[in-house]
Order: sequence, then structure tokens, then C-alpha cells
Amino acid sequence: MRLSLVSAFIYVCGALAQSGSVSSYISTESPIAKAGVLANIGPSGAKSSGADSGIVIASPSSTNPDYLYTWTRDSSLVFKALIDQFTTGADTSLRGLIDEFISAEAILQQVSNPSGTVSTGGLGEPKFNIDETAFTGAWGRPQRDGPALRATAMITYANWLIADGNTTFVTNTVWPIIELDLNYVAGNWNQTTFDLWEEVDSSSFFTTAVQHRSLREGITLANAIGQTSVVSNFETQADDLLCFLQSYWNPSGNYITANTGGGRSGKDANTVLTSIHTFDPAAGCDVVTFQPCSDKALANLKVYVDSFRSIYAINSGIASNAAVATGRYPEDSYQGGNPWYLATFAVAEQLYDALIVWNQQGELNVTSTSLAFFQQFLPSVTAGTYASSSSTFSTLTSAVKTFADGFVLENAQYTPSDGGLAEQYSRSNGTPVSAVDLTWSYASALTVFAAEAGTTFASWGAAGLELPSTCSAGTSSGTVAVTFNVNATTVWGENIYITGSVPALQEWSTSTALLLSSADYPIWSITVDLPASTQVQYKYIRIYNGQVTWESDPNDEITTPASGSYIENDTWR
Repeated sequence: MRLSLVSAFIYVCGALAQSGSVSSYISTESPIAKAGVLANIGPSGAKSSGADSGIVIASPSSTNPDYLYTWTRDSSLVFKALIDQFTTGADTSLRGLIDEFISAEAILQQVSNPSGTVSTGGLGEPKFNIDETAFTGAWGRPQRDGPALRATAMITYANWLIADGNTTFVTNTVWPIIELDLNYVAGNWNQTTFDLWEEVDSSSFFTTAVQHRSLREGITLANAIGQTSVVSNFETQADDLLCFLQSYWNPSGNYITANTGGGRSGKDANTVLTSIHTFDPAAGCDVVTFQPCSDKALANLKVYVDSFRSIYAINSGIASNAAVATGRYPEDSYQGGNPWYLATFAVAEQLYDALIVWNQQGELNVTSTSLAFFQQFLPSVTAGTYASSSSTFSTLTSAVKTFADGFVLENAQYTPSDGGLAEQYSRSNGTPVSAVDLTWSYASALTVFAAEAGTTFASWGAAGLELPSTCSAGTSSGTVAVTFNVNATTVWGENIYITGSVPALQEWSTSTALLLSSADYPIWSITVDLPASTQVQYKYIRIYNGQVTWESDPNDEITTPASGSYIENDTWR
């Protein structure tokens, strides 16, 4: 529904009026969103006929696009939202549905599929048919976020069961499912993966972060039920994941690079979704885990949001410090490359989460990293810590609340009168487009509405985490000399270049890619100083008469040594 002129006036007039408008939208949309989620689950769902018990369909849309499948990622995020409602007492009727989800996922884990069997990589399979059979068509596989997200959802339920006196059920039924997923995470986190948009095969910030969270939670659960044999390995891998997580930060751009590959800017809703799905209210504004109110997460949010201000017609004329509709990433062209309801809600949710923590802490910290974010609302603000009793704290938190509300109102403006939430809405006129009744869209409404109300959920163990003194995956301050040799036959005038995932390899740029020497043709060679103890992805490219040709997928990958030098010998693919 489009905002009326009165609503538009209220929107302009400030935080209190906007909050009222948001409250009205939440009051109307919340039951619709909840019903939308439930309609897409199992055989009794109003729009999921044909789905097996406990199976979440992504959308009832079966053509252009065909989303009548069950994705491990989507299903796990949806059930995490429902499990949070159940375990906090918000909806005690959900237990039967949750148990059906547990049973369905136990079956899916054992289904052999194009990614493998349960013991040979099959847990990384992204989607299945809704009758719990394997989808065997071409697809972006594997996707390694699903097992981590499924484990997190089930661990939340397991912790509630233990508190309710059902430890035996956890140990015998739930833990074996969780353990399979966590062993997959621990054994495969440092392998490439298709990102959550199923397009880029590299390493993904979202995937790394949710994998890290799942292992930390798994360690606590394993200790609680006496399954301690896995703990040492999980601790080692979790430490390495936390180290690697730091490598996505782009200090020159002041944002988080979503993927190590793909050739895009890296400005992506992936990073905002990471912030809200790894939110731990006990961790404060911890920067190591990129908590919602951390300076890096806030700086990233500004860069991400700003990247959509000028590319969507519906954002035209909106002030540079006001909310706009946002999508997956600015280069997106899928279904026309439009705003997504879940992406725009995610921005609001990160901001609401930040407000929760600032109010809990009784102070707000502005650093040089987050300064540009805060200066949107108070240009005169400087780096420093501002107590809740200060006028600066009041001014900034009020402005951030108005900003957050604005993103909810953006979605409200383009929500049709029946409250249905599709996947996207048109960048030109706001009409809903792509898959109708997207389950993840409805779930994202439920989670942002909970955050707006100040609701928080149990800590997952982010509080007090410190980076190991020696990180094996990307935080060493030293460099090592890496020589790249590639055997490549060329025509006269054609040259071979290299570009890759770290600044020393030009962060996937083709315009500034590094030229290799042909002195030992057909071996082309270059030596580059790269960060020590770091996972690095790269590709060779050919440039001839200005035309760029990339090597075929997948990306090449090395982990640099802690010291000394390294030689990598490749052949052009």
C-alpha cells in the first residue's frame, strides 16, 4: 500500500510520528507475516500442498521463478525465527511443528544428492524437492551456510529442551543431527562455497560468520550433554574461522567485502544479514564478531545503504541521511535487480539491535571508523564515548531510531493491501515482483518486528572472544613473497595478468590487475608480497586489444605460509 499524503507528512515530521506509523504497520503486518510463514510449511500449509511434514517451501511460485523447493538455508532461518518465538514463550503452539522440522531435516541429511552422500559432502547440497528427494538439476553447489544455520536453529531448541528436562531426547535424537552438521562445518569451512545468493563461488562473509557461530554454540551444547570428544576440534576450527572472518574487512573502503570472488564491489546485503543473524546481546559492540553496533558493522551499513541511493528510481529525491529501499547488491540484475523486502528489513533490524545494546550499556561509542555513519545525523559529532545522560547520546539514538523506522516504512509503502510479501518490488514503481509469498520475506518481517520491540534472545557465546595470538587464517601483520607461475600459450599482443581477493592482488580488479612477465614463455611469472598465513583466492586473466578473458571457474586458492617465500605453479584453464 502506498503511504497516504497524511502518512507521508508524518514520515517527514520526525521520530515519534514515524514510530506511530511503524507501530501501525507492525500491528497489521505481523499476523499476516506469521500466517505467511505457516502457510508455506508441510502438507497442512495453506500454500504448500505436496510438501512433506516439516518441509518449508521457499515460495508457492512454480514458474518464473520456480521456488517450489526446500532450501536448507531458508528453512533454517525460518525455523530459527519460529524456535525463538517458541522458546521465549511468544507462541507455545509451535512445538509440534518444530519436531516435524527436526524429523524432516534428519531425513534430508541422509539423501544422496549431486553434492555427495551424508559422509562425502552431501550436507552442502543447497536445495531438495519438497517430497524430500534429491534435486538433480544444474545448480550452484555446494552452499556451506546451510548446515551451520540448521545447527544453530536446532541448538536453540536443544538448549530449551535441556532446561525443560528433556536431555535424553536431545542426546539421542537432536544431537546426532547437529553433530553431522557441525562436523561438516569443521571439516569444510575453508573450502570455497556458493554464497547465499547462489551466484559467487568463493569464500563468503555470511557463510564464514554463521559457521563460526554454529561451532561456538556447538561447543557449549556438547559440553552440556557430555559429548566432549568433538570439543577440541571445534575449538580449533572456531578460532581459525574467527581469524579468517577479519580478512573480509576492507579498510580503504570502510566496509565489509561480502565475497572473496565474483568481481563485484563486495557491497552486499550479505554483510547486513550477517550482523543480525550473529547478533549476541551479551557481546555489546564487539568488533571481532562484527556485532550490529560495532564500528565496522555501522560503517559497512552506511556504505551498503548509500550504494542504492542513486540506482533505484523509487529512491529518487530522498535525503542523503534518510532511509531508502535496498537490494542484494548494487550490480544485481536478477529479475531486474530490485529492492528486496528482506534486505530492507535487515537494515532496520541491525539498527534496532544496535539501539538495544546502546541502551543496555548506557553509552555509545563513536570511533574514526564509525564517524561517517554518525555524522549523517549529527555533523558536528566527534570520536568519543557518550553516556546516556548526554545530549549527544539522546540526539544520536533518536536519529538512529528514526532512520531504522524509515526502512520499515519503505517496505510498508510497497506492501500491497493484502499484506503479501513477495521477494522483491520494482525499482521503478514499487510493484511487487518475482516470487510471491516468499517465506524468508515473511520471516524477516517477524524478526525485525521483534527487534523493534526490543526483544532479544539467548547469547551464543560471542561475549569476550579474543583473536588467538597467532591466527592461521588471515590476521598476521607480516608478508611473504609469493611467486606465481602459469603456463599459458598466447597470441602476439596478448598478455597474462593476475587479480585476486586481497589488496596486493588488486581485489579482483581487471583494470589494475598485475601484469606477469613472459621472459620464460610459455611460463608467465610474477612475485608479489602477500599477507602471511592468509587464505588467498586469485585468477589469471588474458587481455588482448582491451578485451578481458577470465580463467574458467573455480577460483585458484592458496594459503600463504607464516614466513619465508612460496612458489605456486599453475596451468591456464
